Amino acid sequence: MGGVSREDTETRRARVWLAAVAEPGDPRLGAFVLAHGPIPAVTRIHEGAPPFDDRASWLDRARTVDVDAILGQHAEAGGRVIMPGDGEWPTQLDDLGPTAPMILWVRGSVDLRLAAVRSVSVVGARAATTYGTHVASTISSELAEREWAVVSGGAYGIDAAAHRGSLAVGGITIAVLACGVDVAYPRGNESLLERIAADGALVSELPPQSHPTRSRFLVRNRVIAALSRGTVVVEAALRSGALSTARQARDLGRFVMGVPGPVTSPASAGVHQLLRSPETIVVTDAIEVADCCGLLGDDAAPWRSARVRERDELGAPLSQVLEAMPARGTITTSRLIHDCGLDEATVLTAIGQLDLRGFVEAADGQWRLSRR
Repeated sequence: MGGVSREDTETRRARVWLAAVAEPGDPRLGAFVLAHGPIPAVTRIHEGAPPFDDRASWLDRARTVDVDAILGQHAEAGGRVIMPGDGEWPTQLDDLGPTAPMILWVRGSVDLRLAAVRSVSVVGARAATTYGTHVASTISSELAEREWAVVSGGAYGIDAAAHRGSLAVGGITIAVLACGVDVAYPRGNESLLERIAADGALVSELPPQSHPTRSRFLVRNRVIAALSRGTVVVEAALRSGALSTARQARDLGRFVMGVPGPVTSPASAGVHQLLRSPETIVVTDAIEVADCCGLLGDDAAPWRSARVRERDELGAPLSQVLEAMPARGTITTSRLIHDCGLDEATVLTAIGQLDLRGFVEAADGQWRLSRR
C-alpha cells in the first residue's frame, strides 16, 4: 500500500472490522463514527462501553473477525475496498448521514465514483411481467446509449432486465448487492453477475461470504437510491421492496420516476400508487428519464406532438364548412349553407378558399371533396 499513511491503513482496517461486526446502516454506529472516528468505535465495542453496551451480538462476532483474512479473501476474488475519503468513493453516499456505508466492497473494472456521477437506478418487481422486463431492458439500453450508467440490485425480474439492457449495448451497469460480492445470489443470475463484474461493478457493504437476509435487502435499497441521480420504478406491486427504494430516493431529494403499466395488472399497482404522489414523475422512455435527471440543454427532451396537417390549421369558418362536406358525392351550395348554419356570404367565401387550397372542387354546379 505504497503512499498510504499508517493512519489511513489503521482507519481502513477499523472500518473493515466494523463492517464485519455490525449490520449495514446502523444509525447509532454511524453517528458515533461521524463524531469520533472508526478507531474509537472499535475500542468502545471491544470494551462493551456506551453507546454499544447493549450490542452483545457484536462482541460475539468480534471474536471471530480476522481483518487480514477478510481482506486477503476479497483480494483473491479480484476485489478492492473503498472508504470515505478515497478517490473512488462516491461522495453522494455521504447524503445518507449516519446510515452511510462504513465501507464498500467492490468487484469490477470501472471507477465507481466516475460511473455513478451520471447514473440512474432502474428497479422493480422480481416477479416481473413480459411488459415490465421489456420496458426495463429498453429504457436501460437507451440510457446506456446516452452514456448513463444503470444501477440496480442484481435480482431476478426488473433488476436483471435493467442490467442486461445496459450490457447489451456496451453500457456500464452497477449491481448493489445484499450479500458479499463473491456470493452468487440469486444463483440463477450467476453468469449475469460475472458479466457485471467484468464490464461494470458489483458493490456491497457486506464483507466476502456474507449471505443475504430480508433486512439486508431493505437496508441495501438506500444505497441504490443514494448512488444515482434518480430512481425509475418500472413494475412494483403494492408491497414491493422497490417502493422502499423510491421512498429513500424521495427523502434524499433525488428524482423519483414511475413507468405506468396496465391498470388491471397487480404487478403495476404499487407504481400507480406511487404516481399519485406529486413528487413522482411519469416517464415512458429513456429520453424522459434523462430529461429529469440530466443537465439542462444537454439532456432536455424535445417537445412531442402529433404531425400537424394543413387541415388542422384551417380555423373557423373554413373547418366548419369542410366538416359539412359529404364523404362521398356532391352537395349544393344551398344545402351546404343549411348544414353549416352559416350565412350565405360566409359559406361562399369559405368554399372559395377551400377550392383554392385544394380541399374541395366544383362538379356540375355542386361541390365535393377534392379527389386530389
